[in-house]
Amino acid sequence: MNPPFSRVAIAGTGLIGGSFALAARPALAGARIVGWDKPDVLIEAQARGVIDEGHAALADALAGADLVYVALPVGLTIERLPDIIRLAGPGALITDAASTKRAVCAAAEQCRSTGARFLGGHPMAGNEGSGLAATDAALFQGAKYALIGDPEQRGTVDARVQKFLNLLAEIGARPMWMDAATHDRAVALISHLPQLLSIALASVAREATDQTGLPLTLAGRGLRDYFRLAGSPYAMWRDIVLTNTDNIDAALEKLSQAIEHLRANLRQRELESEFAAANEIYRILKNL
Repeated sequence: MNPPFSRVAIAGTGLIGGSFALAARPALAGARIVGWDKPDVLIEAQARGVIDEGHAALADALAGADLVYVALPVGLTIERLPDIIRLAGPGALITDAASTKRAVCAAAEQCRSTGARFLGGHPMAGNEGSGLAATDAALFQGAKYALIGDPEQRGTVDARVQKFLNLLAEIGARPMWMDAATHDRAVALISHLPQLLSIALASVAREATDQTGLPLTLAGRGLRDYFRLAGSPYAMWRDIVLTNTDNIDAALEKLSQAIEHLRANLRQRELESEFAAANEIYRILKNL
C-alpha cells in the first residue's frame, strides 16, 4: 500500500516535529522523512532515526515534499511561512503546530502560493522537555488536535487535508475543528493560564524556601506533578505570550477575581460550592 504522503518535510525537528515524525513513520512506510533545522540538530535527528535525511537549506528540504509539517516557535513560524509557502510544491499540504493561531493564520493568508494548501493546526500534546531528547512516538496518543477551519466544511475538504486527517487518526490524535479566534481564547484558559500560574506559584515557593529547604523538602507528589509545567523553557513560551496577550490578560483577570473571592471567604463556610464546582470540572476532564 502506498503511503498517504511520499515525502514529508519536518521544519523544526524538536519535541513536536520529532515526535510527529516518529509517530507517523509506521503509517508512512515507504515515504521519505526529511528534516530542516540547524546542522547539529539534523545530525542528531538522523542518528536517532527521527528523519531519513536532513537539509540546512530550506529549499532543499521542501523540494518534492507533499506534506510540510512546520514545528517551529510561533515567531519563527510567522517569519518563515512566506518562504515555506513560496518554496512548497503546488500539490503540497503545509500545516503548522504553533500554539497560537490568529497571528500564524493571518500570516499564511498574506502569502502567495503556487497551489500549496495551508492548514493551521495545534496538537494539544507535549511535556516539560524540549528538543530531540524529549521526543516521544506516543506523544499524540489520545491528544486533542486543533485544526483551523469551518467545521461545516469537514465533509468537503480536499484530498490533501483528508489524507492528513487519516494520518492523525493513525497516530492516535483526536482532531477538533474551530476558528483561530476561538482557539486562542480557549488555549488562553486551558493551557497558557495554567502555565503562568505554575510559574507564579514556583516563584512564591522559591521566595519562601529557607536554608533548610523548607517548605519544598516537605512537598509530596501533588506539588511535583503540578510543577511539571514550571519545567517548560521560556524560549518556548515567549512568542506564545506575545501573540495571545489579550486573551491571556483576560484569563489572568478572571483568575485574580477568583483568588480574591477565596481570600474573602477563608474564614467562612462559603468555599464548599467552589470545591464542588472544581470537583465537577475534574470529573468532566477525566471523562473527556
